[in-house]
Amino acid sequence: MGAIDTRILPTAADIEAAAKRLLGVAVKTPLINAAVLDDLLGARVFLKAETLQRTGSFKFRGAYNKISSIPPERRAAGVVAYSSGNHAQGVAAAAKLLGMRATIVMPSDAPRAKRERTKALGAEVILYDRNTQDRAAMAKKLVDERGATLVPPYDDPLIIAGQGTIGAEIVEQLAQLNLTPEIVVIGASGGGLAAGTSLGIKARVPQAKIYTAEPEGFDDTARSFASGKREANARMSGTICDALMTATPGELTFPITSRLIGQGLTASDAEVGRAVRYAFEELKLVVEPGGAIGLAALLAGKLEVKGKVVVAILSGGNVDAELFAKLIA
Repeated sequence: MGAIDTRILPTAADIEAAAKRLLGVAVKTPLINAAVLDDLLGARVFLKAETLQRTGSFKFRGAYNKISSIPPERRAAGVVAYSSGNHAQGVAAAAKLLGMRATIVMPSDAPRAKRERTKALGAEVILYDRNTQDRAAMAKKLVDERGATLVPPYDDPLIIAGQGTIGAEIVEQLAQLNLTPEIVVIGASGGGLAAGTSLGIKARVPQAKIYTAEPEGFDDTARSFASGKREANARMSGTICDALMTATPGELTFPITSRLIGQGLTASDAEVGRAVRYAFEELKLVVEPGGAIGLAALLAGKLEVKGKVVVAILSGGNVDAELFAKLIA
């Protein structure tokens, strides 16, 4: 695999352009601070509640930034995406807002709530087996047949820039409190959220320390940081964090995260489950397992944060009722 042309990687200017496209469309989600969490960790802890974003996750930002940039003459052919659920809903919602057809290739074991909401937003859903079928190949076939535009889940400059608006908002929201982020923990799968958010933060606060968080056994990003090249996970299923099971970091995202982050944390399913329960009981927030990974790493003491201004991103809240009931019981 050849080196990536760095000229195609997004910049802080691309994040500013994305923020203008998203103005009045995406929710500027709150940065939540709770005294109970501050006291527990001995830090000023803020949670970026992307659970309250349109479609219940950060994915709407990148999807809308990408789809709204498609030239008018290409919109009639629609868009195609592949996703375990959150990107699917983001793409479906963005396409609906723009009057476009959306087709989503989704794993058959994706949470039922995510599949149903994607259909409810007007998208065509095609199911696949994540252990035996290649979702990217299936999506490419649809794109070729229909002349549609592919909307990748993370490996696209416009997608990364859209997610980067989260980083810019975090810095702006803390500045209103006369604070700057010192430690930021971001869940990582393909790396779109981590790449974009780190770009948005480092452009304004270069001294901030940023960490990725992943489920144990699915720590391809942390292992890639350690080896200096993109590593792959041995399994494609087997964690409650269904949103965080991408096989390997993205070709475009890894050059950004390795430069701006370079440090990864992990949390077990048990630790993630406790974080989901903590968010519900103490913060009155519904967070899906993958969305709680950063909070899980903090609650499990994976980082020394005493006396620091700390931010964790709650990246999504789309969890099946049955699993949520089990985790908070």
